[in-house]
Amino acid sequence: MRALRILLIVVVVLGGLFVLADRLAVHFAEGEAADKLRTSENLASTPDVSIKGFPFLTQVAGGSLDDVEVGIKSYQADTGNGGEPIRIDDLKASMKGVRFSSGFGSATASTARGTASITYDQLLKAAKSQPTDLGFGLTARVVSLADGGNGKIKVGVSAAGLPTVFVLSSMSVEGDTVRVHADSLPSIGGVRIGENQVRSVTDFEQKIDDLPGGIRLDTVVPAKNGVEITVKGSGVRLAG
Repeated sequence: MRALRILLIVVVVLGGLFVLADRLAVHFAEGEAADKLRTSENLASTPDVSIKGFPFLTQVAGGSLDDVEVGIKSYQADTGNGGEPIRIDDLKASMKGVRFSSGFGSATASTARGTASITYDQLLKAAKSQPTDLGFGLTARVVSLADGGNGKIKVGVSAAGLPTVFVLSSMSVEGDTVRVHADSLPSIGGVRIGENQVRSVTDFEQKIDDLPGGIRLDTVVPAKNGVEITVKGSGVRLAG
């Protein structure tokens, strides 16, 4: 019995040491991956990287991690054609099947899915900031964006010398572009203006490209303080 007790104590101690070593190793790996991701994506701050699954060391031995979660507080996405970048907030992505090189110099996820948000102030940059000539002595431009409820975005249009009018619009994603399309057209100044002319103000699009690791836009939904987006990708690079 005494020998059995000693054996059990040894097993418990070794098990505890293994768990400790495993947790220390995963903490080190998370830090290394976060630093590499910050450098490769030129981020302003170090992202959060959390390696899931236990034990970590057996995953390392197999050369692949089951699940890695990445959080980036703020990311400047490319809008194309040399335009001003658009800020993506609170990007959180779950990476599955992450294969890596020794020292985590490079790491690529088989698949990735995530969420993020874009404030209305940021999206407003895409709307035409300069007044558009509608004819009849009228010029108009988009002056505000807000949640319209029921999955719609409320677009405020102002014409020179006239009160702001609002229109509910639908949002969609086509490739790397978010499109805003008015469901019905507002009356501006009581003047009958052609649909194409009005839509040249109310309807607009925003390209969002060069997201981290090659992930792409999937869906976009209006919310209280901005639009909520989902992203997805395959062969997504975490580093290298």
